[in-house]
Amino acid sequence: MSNAAPLLEVVNLQKNYALPSGQLSVLKGINLSIAAGEINFILGRSGSGKSTLLHLIGGLDVPSSGKILFEGQDMTQWSERDLAKFRNTRIGFVFQFYHLLPELTVYENVLLPMSIGGKIDAPWAKEILRSVKLLSRQDYYPTELSGGEKQRVAIARALVNKPSLVLCDEPTGNLDEETAESVFSLLTDLNQKEGQSLVIVTHDESLAWRYPRPVFRLHEGVLTREERGRRMEVKPAQEN
Repeated sequence: MSNAAPLLEVVNLQKNYALPSGQLSVLKGINLSIAAGEINFILGRSGSGKSTLLHLIGGLDVPSSGKILFEGQDMTQWSERDLAKFRNTRIGFVFQFYHLLPELTVYENVLLPMSIGGKIDAPWAKEILRSVKLLSRQDYYPTELSGGEKQRVAIARALVNKPSLVLCDEPTGNLDEETAESVFSLLTDLNQKEGQSLVIVTHDESLAWRYPRPVFRLHEGVLTREERGRRMEVKPAQEN
């Protein structure tokens, strides 16, 4: 086993919301460690806090308490400017509903993160489109694509800035079984080729268990690591 420091470490992460009826605790002391180049699946029902966890890891929201360490640096201490740069250059997002801009072509949607960062690498963008088998559709608009094709565009966009970590929030939730399996295969193939770490949130148990990867379950705000037929509490690395 490698002794290298984790790419990402979540330590005792909590997220609460104040409601008129009282405090709602969505995440209850989450601990998670992601190694560089690793794929991790997080299973959980709707409302279990999976998307909240991804938003916190990706710097889209701030925790109520706890730490999020990226390459050893505590993200909870960063400024909004630091977080914006982090989201653009070090993190890729793949969402269930694609979030493609309908007025832009496939190619322009993929270029968008580069445009925000102010540095366009057109040959690399086209290579990423070739990797997801959509180079021939680079001039199409999202309305002209199938659901599976839209998700592949979203994956290409997430990878175009060569992020260290890609967060996938129900990436196959709107796809039929065959297309969902194809998208999962694409994600794992790209992981092997490009080496990014992936955190894939899904409710699809059959697909998650098909791969020899770490599988976690989020239930009522508590994260456990699972092996088939066995659950284990996830503790901070320093307590192991």
